[in-house]
Amino acid sequence: MNVAKPMPSLAAGYRHTVGLQSDGMVVAAGDNKYGQCDVGEWRDIVAIAAGNAHTGNAHTVGLKSDGTVAAVGWNKHDQCGVSGWRDIVAVAAGWRRTVGLKSDGTVVAVGRNQEGECHVSGWHDIVAVAAGDWHTVGLKSDGTVILTGNNRYGQCHASDWRDIVAIAAGYLHTVGLQSDGTMVAVGRNQESQCEVSEWRRITAIAAGSKHTVGLKSDGTVAAVGSNKHGQCNVSDWCDIVAVAAGCAHTVGLQSDGTVVAVGDRDYGQCEVSGWRGIGLEKRTYRRK
Repeated sequence: MNVAKPMPSLAAGYRHTVGLQSDGMVVAAGDNKYGQCDVGEWRDIVAIAAGNAHTGNAHTVGLKSDGTVAAVGWNKHDQCGVSGWRDIVAVAAGWRRTVGLKSDGTVVAVGRNQEGECHVSGWHDIVAVAAGDWHTVGLKSDGTVILTGNNRYGQCHASDWRDIVAIAAGYLHTVGLQSDGTMVAVGRNQESQCEVSEWRRITAIAAGSKHTVGLKSDGTVAAVGSNKHGQCNVSDWCDIVAVAAGCAHTVGLQSDGTVVAVGDRDYGQCEVSGWRGIGLEKRTYRRK
């Protein structure tokens, strides 16, 4: 199968937001305590990911066009130790780890592994990866899902899912987008972050720590879950082509390459209104 897969151009961490420009450069806003926003020197980036930790420690990951990976930020558990990676086609960032998908469908991971969240060496035939705080999710080419790591709230109980085309992982929940535009979710639901069964015509998804976001085919956005900081106040958004969710903020990319954001802004993570040229609509990788 020869499939062209779009690359993510927005990422949201605990208190920072990252955007990928059409020229392969990266911009970032928000908390930079650990250097997670020090991406100004990056070049030739085709995809980005941001560690989304509810505890405040964060890092940022960038996938280069040559299949190598860059990372900056908190590195206590060697989650930024990706300099030796090669042949990577997608990346994900969890609380204390980084996950990489290789072109042969296998997966690599570095960082914290106390709950088995990095036990991915046996995975194969994977087409997408997602990282929650303590669990890792892989989407297989047959539309099924494989998971490893913490399962305290049943966030890994997705082995029976079928016909999945996209995945996202939050603090303690997992979300899947089905090919018919509907969604499934498992895990912690105290803030109603898994109440997505009524959603229709969804084309992309994102999971924050305690909220879930869905992009609809008409360019509008739905969100459920914790709204303590207004991170679910997206009902008036339109003309959106991509979404990302941080711990307590939500980011949307508009078709003109500008960005909107709602939610917690105490660290400047929502100061993205001046961004321009975000998006890599024409840059894709081809998976054989």
